[in-house]
Order: sequence, then C-alpha cells, then structure tokens
Amino acid sequence: QVQFVESGGGLVQAGGSLRLSCAASGFTFRLSAIGWYRQAPGNGRDFVARISSGRTIYADSVKGRFSISRDNAKNTVYLQMNNLKPEDTAVYYCNYAPSSNDYWGQGTQVTVSS
Repeated sequence: QVQFVESGGGLVQAGGSLRLSCAASGFTFRLSAIGWYRQAPGNGRDFVARISSGRTIYADSVKGRFSISRDNAKNTVYLQMNNLKPEDTAVYYCNYAPSSNDYWGQGTQVTVSS
C-alpha cells in the first residue's frame, strides 16, 4: 500500500525558509519519480517540483528559490523552500504517479505572512 507522510509546514514571514519532508512507503522508492504539488484556497493543484533518479524539474514560479532532493536510504523526499513569498501559501502535497495510478499524501500547510 502506497503511503506518504508530509511534514515541515508552518507559518513563516516573507523571505523566510522552510523544509518540507515526504516519507514514503509501499513501493520501490529509489526507482521512482516523486513530485511536490501545492493547492492554494480556491485554486487547483499546481505542480511545484519533481525528482527522478538523476533529474530535477521545477515550476517557473519557484526556480531559484526551491530545491528538491531525496534520501533513498530514508525513503524521503525533501523540498527546501527559501525566500518564501505570500503567494507560496498553500497546502503542499507529495505525489507518485506510476502508469495510470496517482497517489497523494495528506498534505502539509505552508503559510507565508507579508
């Protein structure tokens, strides 16, 4: 059974930093691409970043500020978020989407005050 547990969210002032963690289980983590998405109130779920075995990609809105990484020994993906802006306020989710399946964590709230 695929499961994710996200953590690390919270309230931070603009310009601050947070590091989100996504602990995964139930699949072969080291071979899998894992993504971070976010959903602000009233909006759809938007792509933030993804990491595979040797490649990372980012949404234009977070390039240069966010960094995704993984620790295969801990089955965990991280999202380091620097220079946070009020528009980064959202619930952040990790995602694993092999073939036609789509798995999501419960999300962690990030709130950036101005």
